[in-house]
Amino acid sequence: MTGFSYPEVGATSGDVPLPAGYRHLEHRIRLGFGRDVFTAAGESVLTWRMHRAVGVGVVATRDRAEPGVRVRLLLGRGRWGLVAPCEVVWAVEEPTRLGFAYGTLPGHPERGEEAFLVELAPDGQVFFTVTAFSRPALRYTRAAGPLVPVFQKLYARRCGRVLRRPARP
Repeated sequence: MTGFSYPEVGATSGDVPLPAGYRHLEHRIRLGFGRDVFTAAGESVLTWRMHRAVGVGVVATRDRAEPGVRVRLLLGRGRWGLVAPCEVVWAVEEPTRLGFAYGTLPGHPERGEEAFLVELAPDGQVFFTVTAFSRPALRYTRAAGPLVPVFQKLYARRCGRVLRRPARP
């Protein structure tokens, strides 16, 4: 794969350990119970609704996450806003797993990958997991230092809270 700003493309798929030399994030939250909760949360993730509900602007080449889809995430507003270009690396639509990962492209403030996965457990519980690895790519993200991982963790938590809303009966 070319164009990505990091070499470990696809490392969030779970087939290999997350690469060394990056900050790692894994945040898992229970969303609820049952196929309806699973389907609603998975659709929200795959169609960018979760991102938009969190307050992130999304400009994507397709309405649904699938490998090769280019995405521009718009964080903040106006003068203080950031544009974060990404590309979907992998997507999964299986009976018990729905989600995708995108990787950073040149111009993104970070280098790395982030995955958003909704899973239906055998007992009917539904879980949402954010898995990521990243490191600063630009001068201002290096300067932000320890604030970046805090923001990433808060973002992952917010995504989970947003997904719980439509999942409630």
